[in-house]
Amino acid sequence: MPDTLILEFAEGSVDDFNAVNAILGLDFGSGSGDWPAGLRHIQAGTTDSGGLVVIENWDTREQQEAFMHSRLGPALAQAEVPAPSRVEWFSGLGSHTP
Repeated sequence: MPDTLILEFAEGSVDDFNAVNAILGLDFGSGSGDWPAGLRHIQAGTTDSGGLVVIENWDTREQQEAFMHSRLGPALAQAEVPAPSRVEWFSGLGSHTP
């Protein structure tokens, strides 16, 4: 089963999300770009308190960690996005789309 990562940015914004994706060369709307191997699904949105949450489903944690070290971490730094206030992994039991 895939592993899921929750990244919550208490001070993050949609502008931050878009800036990081632009640096990475990813078009979240159309799905075009150089997406990392092992990423199955990504979902992002704002919270009621004004923060940002990104949920990623990966084949393995190792693939996400490799992406974080090689591309995502540097892109977050370049966009000057504050560190996430929450980083949490959980292993999937399965999924279903009704």
